[in-house]
Amino acid sequence: MADAQATVALNIGSQRITMGAFEPSKNGGLILKKYDSSSILADPAAEMARLPQIRVAISELAEKLKVGKTKLRYAISGQSVFTRFIKLPPIEDDNIEQLVTFEAQQHVPFPIDEVIWDWQMLEGGTGEKEVALVAIKGDALNDMNDVVLGAGLGTAEVDASPMALYNALRYNYPDLEDTTLLIDIGAKTCNLIYLEGSRMFTRSVAVGGASITAAIAKEYGVSFSEAETQKCSNGMVALDTSHTSELDEPTAALATSIRNALGKLPAEIARTTNYFRSQHGGKAPKRVLLAGGGSNLPYLPDFFQEKLRVPVEFFNPLKRVSVGKGVDVDQVAAEAHQLGELVGLALRGIGKASLEIDLVPDVVSRERDTARRKPVLIGAALILLSGLGAWAGFNAMQNSSIEKEKEELQVKHDGLAKFATPLKKLAKKELNLDALSAQLVNAQDARVLWVDIWDDLARHFKSDTVWLVDFDPVADYQLGGGEEGVVTGSAQSVIVSDFAQTEYGVSSLAKITAPTPPAPKKKTKKKTKTVAPAKLMINAVRVKGFWRDDYNEVYKLIDRLRADSKYFDIQATDKLGMTLPTNLAEDNYAAPFEVTLILKKPMLLPAGNQGVQ
Repeated sequence: MADAQATVALNIGSQRITMGAFEPSKNGGLILKKYDSSSILADPAAEMARLPQIRVAISELAEKLKVGKTKLRYAISGQSVFTRFIKLPPIEDDNIEQLVTFEAQQHVPFPIDEVIWDWQMLEGGTGEKEVALVAIKGDALNDMNDVVLGAGLGTAEVDASPMALYNALRYNYPDLEDTTLLIDIGAKTCNLIYLEGSRMFTRSVAVGGASITAAIAKEYGVSFSEAETQKCSNGMVALDTSHTSELDEPTAALATSIRNALGKLPAEIARTTNYFRSQHGGKAPKRVLLAGGGSNLPYLPDFFQEKLRVPVEFFNPLKRVSVGKGVDVDQVAAEAHQLGELVGLALRGIGKASLEIDLVPDVVSRERDTARRKPVLIGAALILLSGLGAWAGFNAMQNSSIEKEKEELQVKHDGLAKFATPLKKLAKKELNLDALSAQLVNAQDARVLWVDIWDDLARHFKSDTVWLVDFDPVADYQLGGGEEGVVTGSAQSVIVSDFAQTEYGVSSLAKITAPTPPAPKKKTKKKTKTVAPAKLMINAVRVKGFWRDDYNEVYKLIDRLRADSKYFDIQATDKLGMTLPTNLAEDNYAAPFEVTLILKKPMLLPAGNQGVQ
């Protein structure tokens, strides 16, 4: 993407990943040059595999569209973000940011230093100032950004899906007079976006395509994936009895099940509309636009028109966007109502977005700080180069005097040569002292090494529902290649069994047995050399602990340890010799687990603790 204003936009939904490449047109609008989409299964039971699936989908889309290693703008689903609209008292603009920070601390339901948040002043009303506040857990955003980086792409900006949809709505429907409601039905959430003149309001409701699929799976006793297939191939929304009477019995039953699953949504819309009217001075919507993959169900517009009693149509975010020659027109026409987020993100690139929320991951924040300091560093480098140039010129002018001084120094050198030998002896002695001091430093580091390893483990295993009770270094630990991850090697604990009763100052390392060296193949008359036993290495730590509430928390903590541990080397394929029950026994407060973590740098077991068979 050669043009500096060109934008690669990515929408990361719960089930659908879409990517588009946009360029500005000559009249200041947008041209969609490339587009494609990919889907993943939003099965709640497969939540642990969601991020890897997203990374694969993004990589495949980037390869199809040939976008290279560009920095893109992407949107994350509304279920991942926390949105509030806050009214401010009439104060001076200079104090607004300080006040918004205070309000953020009051409204965001997490410690403010654990979230990434942004805000923007909304356009006008009755003189009362109002801001849109959007926040997301820092870990969740950084994890998602790592997925984008892992797909070989960079990050320019991060937006929330409802805000990107709002920007697309404002741009493509500039002449809306009556209050309009955009209903964006995703896999896990439904975003409700109200637009009334310059006033806006949004709320996410936990009803979506996945909840419909889950209802079908429960109704028919089938798997989530099978229910999803039935919904997409045969699903529709039942209307009145005359409508279902025209359908065959299985189709009518499926349509009725889908209607029942959607029954909660109109009530949530009505409740949100009442809140918009009472708290934000808005009016009831006179028009409804449908967007998102969940709106593809046949007869869904008729269902909403029946329930809301206002005209319903599909949202078209491409009304004022041109489509390039390289785009599949049929695909875009069929999926146009699902492109709102991409268009909203692309509007950021040409400066025509009404709302510019930017959630900045940690790595992007560091890159921006570096970019801001770059001009200062360049200026400092130029000053340094200028100084070096002046110094070089001055040095050239002094060449003649240097030669004279050189001759004088040679005379002095000849007079001091007799002191060279004693100084060399002192230098050699200094080297020996340096070597000795290095040994002392290494010994000191080794003395506190296990404390540092424990601190590293404790820092990553920080959780309210998982705790550790035992820390046991083991020697010669290996994992077998079988399906059950059988432990091979001696894998012996180096801590004596009566450690708790051992007198202070007495070694707590166990006397463990090294592997027996292989016997000689043939007996010879020659004197055989004694073969030393193999040296044992402390190469792993076996930890035990308990979990409560959810055993998956243990996996999350191990993933955190895998990401940036200084001492542990945990590969994604390691089975870790793990014992982790997935169910909590009845009447038990917690369940035990055991996991063996491999050290990055194995340590030689002291010779006094290695026995010989």
